[in-house]
Amino acid sequence: MALINFRDFSFRYKQSHTYALRNINLEMGRDPRFILLAGETGSGKTTLIRCMNGLIPQFYSGYYKGKVEVNGKDTTEMSIADLSTIVGIVFQTPENQLIAMNVEHEIAFGMENLGIKRELIKEKLEEVIQLTEIENILDRAPFEISGGEQQRVAIASILALDPEILILDEPTANLDPFFAGKILELLRKIQLEKKITIIIIEHRLDLVLPFVDEIILMKEGEILQKDKKQKVVNGIIFENLNINKPLIYSIFRQLKEKNLFNEPIPISVEEAIKLIKQ
Repeated sequence: MALINFRDFSFRYKQSHTYALRNINLEMGRDPRFILLAGETGSGKTTLIRCMNGLIPQFYSGYYKGKVEVNGKDTTEMSIADLSTIVGIVFQTPENQLIAMNVEHEIAFGMENLGIKRELIKEKLEEVIQLTEIENILDRAPFEISGGEQQRVAIASILALDPEILILDEPTANLDPFFAGKILELLRKIQLEKKITIIIIEHRLDLVLPFVDEIILMKEGEILQKDKKQKVVNGIIFENLNINKPLIYSIFRQLKEKNLFNEPIPISVEEAIKLIKQ
């Protein structure tokens, strides 16, 4: 059984005249992986992830047809609270989902609401605090800490609920390249250690591509391709999409057009250096 399954799904927001998602058929298995969700602005990426944890149609109303299933159950028949223990989302501005008086209480909040026993809460707190490396800010209020620290706290609060999928909507949007890289390194570490699937929406492809296993490409509410990153990056669909491609991609694409390079395009500068040395 697939963990997430979209079947002939289309959705239009109530105030809109056009469909944000059209004829989506997408299946995500239980094998842990790191997935990039990429596409042009307005392609439906955020709408797609809102469907995965029931925010659509339970919170964002509109008109839809087809079905979205999580763990084999229709998302319209499960509460958002129940879905959050399977699919956790960290939104683009994490401070908007941080509500407690200090970081430690923030992480414990979701577990307390689910009635988890105190001993288990303490155990999970220690685990996710160490995993996200936020031991030094537990007594501070969420609004007092930096953007990168807020991202880590939001991630920790979701991980405490043991989701099978963690979704992040542009987690590096408000961070400089150094701290953006740190967040992506943390996410890869979490994905490998927790053996979960991470789905990330990200426009800074130069930063994120070295970390991901698969890529989903979207345009105008439709899924164009879902495959391993090397196949996607070297394909015609990726080439033709109006997205922020890494500089290293553009360089090797030009070399290919001039018949000066015939190997698969490298994903990162490090891969390119290794390839050139060979």
